[in-house]
Amino acid sequence: MAKRGNRVQVILQCTEHRESGMPGMSRYITTKNRKNTPERVELKKYNSVLKKYTVHKEIK
Repeated sequence: MAKRGNRVQVILQCTEHRESGMPGMSRYITTKNRKNTPERVELKKYNSVLKKYTVHKEIK
């Protein structure tokens, strides 16, 4: 039987795109170590619709 690891997949969604009202959304899928970072992750990623780097927050 395989062990259940500490790494889990999380979805990051752009915060600025949601507030701008433009159609579509900017989302990224990444992994995080649940043991080292129990809180929600915030990363700067590229938003192709807004054509700039914005803050993406982890969604449930």
